[in-house]
Amino acid sequence: MKKRNLDSAPWIWRTISTVSILTTLLLLFGFGYAIKDVIFPEGDARLGTGQQTTTPAKDSGQSTPVVKDGKIRMAVIGDSLARGTGDDEGLGFVRRAGNLLKDQGYDVQVLNNMGVNGLRTDALLSKLDEQGVRYVLQQSNFILLSIGANDLFQGGQVLQGEDAPTAETLTAALPETSKRLQEILKKVKEINPDAQIAYIGLYNPFGDVKELKEPGNAVVAAWNDAAMKVLNNEDKMTLVPTFDLFENHLGQYLSSDHFHPNGEGYEQIAVRIAQEYQAETPAEGSGK
Repeated sequence: MKKRNLDSAPWIWRTISTVSILTTLLLLFGFGYAIKDVIFPEGDARLGTGQQTTTPAKDSGQSTPVVKDGKIRMAVIGDSLARGTGDDEGLGFVRRAGNLLKDQGYDVQVLNNMGVNGLRTDALLSKLDEQGVRYVLQQSNFILLSIGANDLFQGGQVLQGEDAPTAETLTAALPETSKRLQEILKKVKEINPDAQIAYIGLYNPFGDVKELKEPGNAVVAAWNDAAMKVLNNEDKMTLVPTFDLFENHLGQYLSSDHFHPNGEGYEQIAVRIAQEYQAETPAEGSGK
């Protein structure tokens, strides 16, 4: 029996080595594919034609002219809401808004979803310096931006055993984070001054939690006001309000994590986005 075990040992090690090599190759392929998706976005085939974009030129610090053919080229950047976390159908507000605009006769293409779970304002500021990100934004003419909830509410961790923030801690975090939001909005504008930019305003996901309702509402209102001060001074920049959508419908529009919207919640945001786009660009991009 002992000799049989010794004879089988080389085969076991060969099998383990082969599986390890194949697993490593699979991981490398996945990593390369993810990088390609950022640097060479091919668009969403379910919206528009999925036209392939060209190879980005070396970043010269200047914007690449957007092709003006009447098509809406959408890109979304920011946190988990931008990514669509919590949506059982995986559409998020960007694809849902694209579908709504497409149903109304617009030619729509989603270039890329650059949402990252847990992203905060400081990380987004750094991300806007990445060549691939800048290229996607430069190729877009309708940019959606969602950021800020993780700065204020720690990604909903207060409902997972963490201590609930007080009015004082929420207020103390506001000056620095709202300042970074202003820097983000201005930076996106510098990257693509011709695009329509829609910032998704914050809602208070803890409006039904007794100790968080009042301070949460106050800090979200202050945050949205800070965003509005920037947006009102810039052309082609708007805030998509969501506070009123969720205020009295948290049980209906939030997912099971009590932080992100569910599919119905994302659909309500998407309706607002489509309305904002039509209000700001009533004639551009319509196939009607």
